[in-house]
Amino acid sequence: MNRVRLLIFNAALGPLDYRVPEGMEVEPGSVVVAPLGPRQVVGIVWEADRLPASDVPESKLRPLVGVLPVPPLKAELRRLIEWTADYYCASLASVARMVLASGGALRGPATMIEYRLTGGLPERMTPQRLAAIEALEGEQATIRELAGIAGVSEGVLRGLCNQGVLEPVEVDCDRLYPRASADFAVPDLSEDQQEAADTFVAAVKKGSFAPFLLDGVTGSGKTEVYFEAIAAALAKKRQVLVLLPEIALTEAFLRRFEERFGAAPVVWHSSLKSTERRRAWRAIASGDAQVVVGARSALFLPYAKLGLIVVDEAHEVSFKQDEGVRYNARDVAVMRARFEKIPVILASATPALESLQMAESGVYAKVDLADRFGGAQLPSVATLDLTVEKPERGRWLAPRLVAAMRERLARGEQSLLFLNRRGYAPLTLCRNCGFRFQCPNCSAWLVEHRLSRRLACHHCGHETTPPANCPECGEPECLVACGPGVERIADEVAELMPEARVAIATSDTLNSPEKAAAFVAMAEEVAIDVIIGTQLVTKGFHFPELTLVGVVDADLGLEGGDLRAAERTYQQVAQVAGRAGRGAKPGEVLIQTRHPTATVIAALAAGDRDAFYEAETEARRHAGAPPFGRWAAIIVSSEDEAEARDAARAIGGTRPELPHVAILGPAPAPMALLRGRYRYRLLINARRSAELQNVIRTWLGALDFPRGVRVAIDVDPYSFV
Repeated sequence: MNRVRLLIFNAALGPLDYRVPEGMEVEPGSVVVAPLGPRQVVGIVWEADRLPASDVPESKLRPLVGVLPVPPLKAELRRLIEWTADYYCASLASVARMVLASGGALRGPATMIEYRLTGGLPERMTPQRLAAIEALEGEQATIRELAGIAGVSEGVLRGLCNQGVLEPVEVDCDRLYPRASADFAVPDLSEDQQEAADTFVAAVKKGSFAPFLLDGVTGSGKTEVYFEAIAAALAKKRQVLVLLPEIALTEAFLRRFEERFGAAPVVWHSSLKSTERRRAWRAIASGDAQVVVGARSALFLPYAKLGLIVVDEAHEVSFKQDEGVRYNARDVAVMRARFEKIPVILASATPALESLQMAESGVYAKVDLADRFGGAQLPSVATLDLTVEKPERGRWLAPRLVAAMRERLARGEQSLLFLNRRGYAPLTLCRNCGFRFQCPNCSAWLVEHRLSRRLACHHCGHETTPPANCPECGEPECLVACGPGVERIADEVAELMPEARVAIATSDTLNSPEKAAAFVAMAEEVAIDVIIGTQLVTKGFHFPELTLVGVVDADLGLEGGDLRAAERTYQQVAQVAGRAGRGAKPGEVLIQTRHPTATVIAALAAGDRDAFYEAETEARRHAGAPPFGRWAAIIVSSEDEAEARDAARAIGGTRPELPHVAILGPAPAPMALLRGRYRYRLLINARRSAELQNVIRTWLGALDFPRGVRVAIDVDPYSFV
């Protein structure tokens, strides 16, 4: 192999050819260092016949610099990269970059210095030193990490090092993780659970591609069932990947996993420190990591011997990435399982319509868990028509819901209020002149957060401090909060039930695995009476004393132009309803709505999931929408509005006229300004038989755009802003 073709992480340049120096051994998948101009870059050796041909003569090829000390990427992973790039109209380089997600891992074995307490005391004790010593008992980490744990400056800890209170320890960056045991704590399963588990275990033992849809009501024990499939994979010495939609769910899951298998799994998500990412990546690539629990990006890691993939809460929208490579981890997980020739389990109490259709057509094997585990009953559900049962003036909770909460409080039981809106109020305006606080970078109002005393944009992160006077007219004490967020509901609960212990559960308050773990512990110990949360609390949590769920505004998700709004609303409300009555005590769900006869609300109240899905299926079939047709979006953006508009019109003006393909737009995006960029959208609706990706590539490939214009392609879009 004297000449190789490299995939380098510069989509503009494309693949490049290099010469392999004498004595250097490479193979397809090898990760190498190559010269590029005056720099050195990382690349992946690829099969030359799978990339565009090169006409550079061999005499002009530059030699590779070296081979990095990591295992070559397997052929199955290379095929997944190719498929993902092709399906989602992305560059190979941008997909491959997700595989090599830890630069430090590519440098080979290494050691680092961490610090721990020696048991000694400093000559002079200060309050900060005392706090640090108490906080760091049993901890070992770098100085920076210990400072974060203890809540003190690094200087305080360096002083403790000089006093001999902290000592340095050299550790292997690639030290092995604790080993999980398949038979550490084998559970007693119900007859239905055991039957489902046996199906999955047989598939793992067989070791061939087998996609499953695990469709189980909330509280039916889906996790325990697929844990048996994980045990079977561990017994075969194969690796397992479990995808979770939210980092906040990770801590509760890790504890359940450790109770079952005797050791925690390897974790992968965006909040990991660089040293943790390095250790995890190398353990995964070497095969030492047995079970990996992670967010969607864990899907592209270089597993040495993958034997099973599980996608928990597989209906979740957060599995779809809306920036960069716009892939859906649920669908890519199925494709990875296909390339690896292994089983994949999609678990959900409210499966996506696309997944149900795949099961109905026989592509996925459907496994049902129709009953809650241990005899627990599904909660009763009732609607509160807000046009009839009106909340008191200035309040948002109907009297019947408040009365039900007071009953739970008197009985020592817990209530959960669900409102999918962070902060205190979605809009702040001046009652004198009508001025509204708007984000300078986005077409969005600033959301008031009273707990942190800020006005924030939830799209770009812009923040400002609420002023005392109106910025427009200067009038003092004239700013009014409009509409409720979870913080406002919390204030209302505190006024109505001052003795209740209230916790707010959102991505603002549970923004780290540690905070999420502390919240779960308090809820399980019944140290919280009322939980008020966003979609974060709709899944994964099991609180036996939680017997009442109140949905503050069930109509909220039905607003706007989301073409999956009804399905998403059904899933969210059904999932949050499933938090009630999971223990021995019966549960009750009260849904506040102004449209009790709407199809989705009526189906929720009647507990008739099949009726909702049948109606939604027929509506999608009639509209040629997924899963019966295909969608793709083209999003054009620029910091110059005229430039974005002209580019969008150029795309629209050259649209292909094809049978079975309808192209709508261009039109300004609903979020016309996002992060300082003006946006236009086109929407493509095509029959499933149409070669949609080829149509888009041919169409856009013939056009040139100004440097400031970005054109993004979103195949199977979930966001329509």
